[in-house]
Amino acid sequence: MSTPTPRHNQPIHDELHPLVYKALAGLTVWLVLSIWVLFSGAHYIGLILAMITVFFIVLTGILTLIAITWRRRAAHADHPPVETFHVWAGQQFRTWTGELAGHAAAAQILLPIAAVAFSMTIFGLIYNLASIPHLS
Repeated sequence: MSTPTPRHNQPIHDELHPLVYKALAGLTVWLVLSIWVLFSGAHYIGLILAMITVFFIVLTGILTLIAITWRRRAAHADHPPVETFHVWAGQQFRTWTGELAGHAAAAQILLPIAAVAFSMTIFGLIYNLASIPHLS
């Protein structure tokens, strides 16, 4: 098995592309909306839905505050303009355990929230279909 040839003069990123953050926010909104729309039929579910919404508001609020703080700090430093996602994904991304391709890092970051959002949507659709009287 041959070892891959190293790419010289390629930047190694330690910051996520802004599109990854937008995808995280979009998937979070998808998850909350799917829970609200698909599971809001029972009378006792209001408190549970409110607590889920508060949890995700706090989560996205913390992430937003971190992003605002980072942008203020980055505004004082000289940073090159943001690359396109295609270029960023083709370069290396540094993690605590080593380096991996940018597209692999984005996939590993987005996969958990995407799996939960899509699964919750599917569970909600099945739950609603099972409650239709002529199908059960």
